[in-house]
Amino acid sequence: MPLDHAWLLAHLPHQGSMCLLDAVTDWDTQHIRCTATSHRDADNPLRAHDRLGAACGIEYAAQAMAAHGALLAAADGAPRAGYLASVRGVDLQVMRLDDIAADLDVEAERLSGDGNTILYGFRVSAAGRELLSGRAAVILDAAALDADKLGELT
Repeated sequence: MPLDHAWLLAHLPHQGSMCLLDAVTDWDTQHIRCTATSHRDADNPLRAHDRLGAACGIEYAAQAMAAHGALLAAADGAPRAGYLASVRGVDLQVMRLDDIAADLDVEAERLSGDGNTILYGFRVSAAGRELLSGRAAVILDAAALDADKLGELT
């Protein structure tokens, strides 16, 4: 059963129109898939100059990663706030997202990590067409990280 927008609002720090995802459609311990329609909204908070650039898809992917973290959090504990430390290997296949008629399919896969740092691969597509992809390092507790560990993530 998909987890809807109300679930996302209850479990992510992103509120109001900044909660870009509509639903979690599939997930397991390594992977999450979400859908979104907000890329077509004229009032999307990431729009600039009447358009939504393709690089904004990274925020869609980051929110999918946050949803994944919330799903993996212990039932009796609140999910920890994560920080996007870096993105690498980003491949933009389109210039913008607001002119994509189909719903977005946002996927993130946990590639490696420990209790404090996680490396995800991500992909945003629509109607089977890849729009952007890349890797993102997420830090859950920046104060607990040393400089050497941060260098390993990027």
